Amino acid sequence: MKESILVTGAAGFIGMHVSKLLLEQGYQVTGIDNMNDYYDPGLKEARLQQLEGYSGFAFHVLSMEQEYDMIQLFRKNHFDYVVHLAAQAGVRYSLEEPRAYVQSNVSGFLNMLEACRHYPVKHLVYASSSSVYGANERMPFSVHDGADHPLSLYAATKLANEAMAHSYSHLYGISTTGLRFFTVYGPWGRPDMAAFKFVRSILEGKPIEVYNEGRMKRDFTYIDDIADGVVRVLFQPAEGNPAWNGLQPDPATSRAPYRLYNIGNHEPVSLLRFIEYIEQALGITAEKKYMPLQDGDVIETYADMEDLRRDAGFTASTPVEEGVRRFVDWYKTFYDVK
Repeated sequence: MKESILVTGAAGFIGMHVSKLLLEQGYQVTGIDNMNDYYDPGLKEARLQQLEGYSGFAFHVLSMEQEYDMIQLFRKNHFDYVVHLAAQAGVRYSLEEPRAYVQSNVSGFLNMLEACRHYPVKHLVYASSSSVYGANERMPFSVHDGADHPLSLYAATKLANEAMAHSYSHLYGISTTGLRFFTVYGPWGRPDMAAFKFVRSILEGKPIEVYNEGRMKRDFTYIDDIADGVVRVLFQPAEGNPAWNGLQPDPATSRAPYRLYNIGNHEPVSLLRFIEYIEQALGITAEKKYMPLQDGDVIETYADMEDLRRDAGFTASTPVEEGVRRFVDWYKTFYDVK
């Protein structure tokens, strides 16, 4: 029997795709999710239905913040690997409900680290975010550069996760890898993200809100590429870097078994070009409402992907125009748009 893997946030966008890929490869996958109503729980239920046909899949409704429940889950199961994707997502929502981010992303992550400490696993891979680069303007963003000026509480919680993971890797020898995701999009995506909001508004004949008057760029990364990268990293546990030097510390590695990687497309696309791809896929020209830059947003993201290419053989393979077309096709099918 292949190894057992815990995927948190399994009913989420990335969690569903990662779980599905692991199941297709024959692994035993236990998924957990708190099924909250940050967005339509019906979409989460529909994602789970994509996984329930696999004999190797088990699912539990469980919140990361519940320390006792987490410990019991690990006690009753032997997990070889963990993919931790559960989090309170969204930069803009963190301006409205900051405590939800600390509870889920910080307290919940501490419970995960404690579970992995007491019931050791071969590798803990967890979701970080490109938003941690914050005020950094050096392009492309490199994991070897500092990321000390987050512009949103969401980003700050992800930086906290990286620091917490390092401390547990150092103290207890837990192999941890943080993946800084860059603007993930594609079928089964979140309704609060740009692609979903744009397609929904255009089909409903409503204007789309274009922030910073469209003068933004994002390293849009297709979901299948993201899932491939996560699985590649999962089975290569982080190891200590014997060349690490405390006089010139490398943020991406450590003497402890700790790593950070970007996972992106390495091809930033302007927001207006992204909207053009959506318009082409729909055959509809969007009415645009130009808005100022929102608090917490950054102007551009661009992932340096050399480390993940070198260490895991990963290269994103889906052109943004093709990925947008696939997303639009999924949206029209899922919502029965004629």
